Amino acid sequence: MSQNSPAHLTTTVPRRAVVTGAAGFIGSHLAHALVQAGAIVIGVDRRDPATDPTAAANLAALQGLPGYMHVTADLLSCAIEPLLVEANAVFHLAGIPGVRPSWGPKFSDYVASNILGTHRVLDAVARMGVPRLVVASSSSVYGATDGGASVEADRPQPASPYAVTKLAEEQLCLAHSTQAHCPTGVVALRYFTVYGPRQRPDMFTHRALTAALTGQPLRLYGDGHQRRDFTYVDDAVSATIAAATVPTAQGVINVGGGSGASLLEVINIARSLTGHEVQVHQEHPRSGDVLTTRANRGRAQEVLGWQPQVDLHNGMHAHMRALAAELHAEEPRSHGLRSFDGSAPLAALADLADLALLPRPTHS
Repeated sequence: MSQNSPAHLTTTVPRRAVVTGAAGFIGSHLAHALVQAGAIVIGVDRRDPATDPTAAANLAALQGLPGYMHVTADLLSCAIEPLLVEANAVFHLAGIPGVRPSWGPKFSDYVASNILGTHRVLDAVARMGVPRLVVASSSSVYGATDGGASVEADRPQPASPYAVTKLAEEQLCLAHSTQAHCPTGVVALRYFTVYGPRQRPDMFTHRALTAALTGQPLRLYGDGHQRRDFTYVDDAVSATIAAATVPTAQGVINVGGGSGASLLEVINIARSLTGHEVQVHQEHPRSGDVLTTRANRGRAQEVLGWQPQVDLHNGMHAHMRALAAELHAEEPRSHGLRSFDGSAPLAALADLADLALLPRPTHS
């Protein structure tokens, strides 16, 4: 469990788990939560924390913790079976994210990582007899909707190459699990707009908070009325652990935080949290972006016993606190950071990073 997050994570964990994509946003939070709850965790990521600053920052909380071992390896080429010895569960979060870069020549990278790499993991998991595989899918597989809540049985209509690879990934895993000789149960989690500390800098919540903290302009693609079902990272983690430990869990399950909001509302929350205006530069909508995402959480509640605990305002509190501390550590003056009265670069950011200034997120 991260320092800046609520203490509501499930305490039932696999005895020994493998987390792929462990140096990433959700993966690092998941690995930390598992270790804190007593699991032995093998984290796998092709990003080397010795040379990749983002990987190093994401894994900092795990450094030196007993029960965690990090392996720098590429799932497209490494020997996977040795990593799975005695594993009770594999959490497969490795892959290439992002809608916009998936258009064009980089699509082959998406196919290699999200589909071919997953296929190698599946083969290894089955050969090693690992009883449970939890794979990270995405709400993007639903594509454009009528604005209602997406149910797992809805017909997927992916609107971007990225979404196509995520749909292929989850369906490949589920196809493997239906084979008579396959010892592995599969749960594919369709995450809805996960945010929080360590979120990728290209994601909207991170960009909105950064703009509010630094005065840098915020690029808004479209009119800002696009709505997303925002899910705080610790809520996503608790659902992910439950997917590995609930014996009856299988198939596709939505993981949505229930904090439906427009992008304009996110900007307003960032303004209210920082006391600063946000300079918005409006641009044309991007290909593959849909108007609305919204999760029906009935199956998650019924099968996993899971409900989100952190609302958007409290989650953005925690996200801002972590981001402020990060920016303060990275040569504050170079970021043009603003104090809370809107005046010159900042002594106040150190106060913002202080946990006393902003409360920890509370249960909604």
